[in-house]
Amino acid sequence: MAAASSTSASSTLLHPLHNNNTSSLLPSTTTLHRRSSSLSLISSRNTSPLIQFSQKGFANPLFVAPVEKKKSPVRTEAVKQLTGFLTKAEGFRFAIVVARFNEIVTRPLLEGALDTFNKYSVREEDIDVFWVPGSFEIGLVAQKLGQSGKYHAILCIGAVVRGDTTHYDAVANTAASGVLSAGINSGVPCIFGVLTCEDMDQALNRAGGKAGNKGSEAALTAIEMASLFEHHLKA
Repeated sequence: MAAASSTSASSTLLHPLHNNNTSSLLPSTTTLHRRSSSLSLISSRNTSPLIQFSQKGFANPLFVAPVEKKKSPVRTEAVKQLTGFLTKAEGFRFAIVVARFNEIVTRPLLEGALDTFNKYSVREEDIDVFWVPGSFEIGLVAQKLGQSGKYHAILCIGAVVRGDTTHYDAVANTAASGVLSAGINSGVPCIFGVLTCEDMDQALNRAGGKAGNKGSEAALTAIEMASLFEHHLKA
């Protein structure tokens, strides 16, 4: 009779688990061990019960896996974020280096840059324009102007249009690296406003045509970089 009672009690205890019904389990603060069936239920207030069974029946252990707590997101309001201002251009001095080659394109780019400087309260006397033969010569002049200490930013304008030879690649790459080197070596922002286009139609479209005026966009970049250096990166 005792053996029968023990078997009945065991069946009564394990039946709810076999049906995956966890609502009848003991409260989370209860620990239950049964050696005869290798059954173990362990819970706490800080974990959620996760029950797993293998294919061997009731002799498999029942365990509770802890649930990781989500970390709080980074407080971005404590991170300092600095940028230049387009509303504080008055008092800045700019130099513009313009390539004469493909002047049909570079002159409208220059006019777009001058118009933008005027709209953002940059005085005409604070702008100096330097003409060079082509885009290849822009980098050298830009570096010299940056090292003079007279200007807050140097705007470089040119137009390189692909032709029948590899001359395009040589000039375009040299112009880009030259402007970059000028800024690094002088410590003054040198803005790349040199168009590198497949044909003349592309160039004209970007010099006041349907694609806008890249000279104007470069002038905005020059103002923002000048402001960033003056207000936040000044030695």
